[in-house]
Amino acid sequence: MAQLNSAVEQVTDSRHDHHLETDHLLPTIEGRTVKGGAVSIVSHGLKFIVTLIATAVMARLLTPEDYGLIGMVAVVTSFASLFKDLGLSHATVQITRLTHGQVSTLFWINVGLSLGIAIVVAALAPFVAWFYEEPRLTGITAVVACGFVLGGLSVEHEALLKRQMRFFALSAANLISMVCGYGVGITLALRGAGYWSLVFAQLALLGSHAVAVWITCGWRPSWPKKNAGVRGMLKFGGHVTGYTTVNYFSGNLDGLLIGRFWGPDHLGFYAKAMQLWSLPVEQINEPIAAMTIPALSRLNDSPQRYREAYIRIMEKVLLLTMPCMAFMIASADWLVHLVLGPQWNFTARVFICLGIAGLLQPLANTADWLLVSQGRVHHMLRWSVISAPITMLSIAAGLPWGAVGVAASFSLGKLLIFYPLLFWYVGRTGPVRTKDFYRLIAPFAGSSIVALLSCLAFRKLVGPDPLLGIVGSFVITSVVALLVLSQIPAGKLVLRDLWELVFRPRSKEPVSQASD
Repeated sequence: MAQLNSAVEQVTDSRHDHHLETDHLLPTIEGRTVKGGAVSIVSHGLKFIVTLIATAVMARLLTPEDYGLIGMVAVVTSFASLFKDLGLSHATVQITRLTHGQVSTLFWINVGLSLGIAIVVAALAPFVAWFYEEPRLTGITAVVACGFVLGGLSVEHEALLKRQMRFFALSAANLISMVCGYGVGITLALRGAGYWSLVFAQLALLGSHAVAVWITCGWRPSWPKKNAGVRGMLKFGGHVTGYTTVNYFSGNLDGLLIGRFWGPDHLGFYAKAMQLWSLPVEQINEPIAAMTIPALSRLNDSPQRYREAYIRIMEKVLLLTMPCMAFMIASADWLVHLVLGPQWNFTARVFICLGIAGLLQPLANTADWLLVSQGRVHHMLRWSVISAPITMLSIAAGLPWGAVGVAASFSLGKLLIFYPLLFWYVGRTGPVRTKDFYRLIAPFAGSSIVALLSCLAFRKLVGPDPLLGIVGSFVITSVVALLVLSQIPAGKLVLRDLWELVFRPRSKEPVSQASD
């Protein structure tokens, strides 16, 4: 009987091998990475359009207070979500060899954790309402807790799609779930559901995402095994969870303090500004991260190839994100007025302060890619212990001046202390060194600053028409940034490499600064 069970397990594992193996990716990994990046960027471009339209509609149907109430609950749910997978999805993507038994065991661990977290969060609902002195938060927190169960069902399936670099399938699942979520939210908001439309929009997104990744992935779990060999993966995930837990307290202290001392209106303005601040980062960095971490994880045995791939990818990311942030800073009041409506005008002041740090945030976010793909998760945990006090002190310093004060002190702390320390810490060892970060920043920072100054000069000429101002600023930013880059040696290399990728994708010897 034992032999029969063993034979059945072997047949089951072999049937699922094609969902787990990655050896076939290595010969064409650069091409897959470029193609995956293109697919992901197009997908996130569509998601950006959907988000922009949905945000504009819902911002006119709901009030800052509605968003502030959800922001208060998000402080708790964001913390709880850190433990829904214990970093095991990262381990699934990064590990070289993986078995069906390991993934099945991790799946059931994730489901169990998610169910436990949902119960704990629901039980904490009265405490959340007491802390903020807002009784409506009891029901909101209890319902939002259900989303953890839905999210836990999709963790391993999404990780497997990333592991095998199936970016089209992953992008399609994400886009479909976003449309479903916003569709439910807008429908409920039109019916006068108020803040509940935001709650059920999130549940609809998570539920539809779980269904989509199960269909596209094709992998199905078996029952967990006692000796599946997941101990090393649990240790890996433990370091990732420790890092994200410490980062949570520093990253969410702003919302907690603003909500507690300045109320839901201020928090609503700040949360909306933070959402706008993160848009360029999420729309570019998030899809690139999904394809870069698996690709870099496969290149750990080739340091020079690893470094060249990272630099080549980041050149394109910064080419898009830094000028985009400069444009948003220059036209913040026009963007807020046009997209969100006049009742959100205060958000523009908060966003301008945040935007200063946003120029370098896309590059700073890649520190996680490097540490995870290199298996340096213990360094991630150590870094969080160093960085958390810096961020928390920066936030607390600006609290007496409300949302604008917090945004300003947060940005200054990032620029003057956080970013320089991060680049030094990550670049001490590994294929990508500290000097590589600054070489990446230099040409794009220069072109973005010149573009920003040009847009500020343009503001003195244009009238009060927001649409005209936005269009003009966008054109000026694009033209000036490209012109400046074309006059800088490093910028010329980036533009030439981009031309090769777009118009001569079969070129064998791409130009890159990595050869410096």
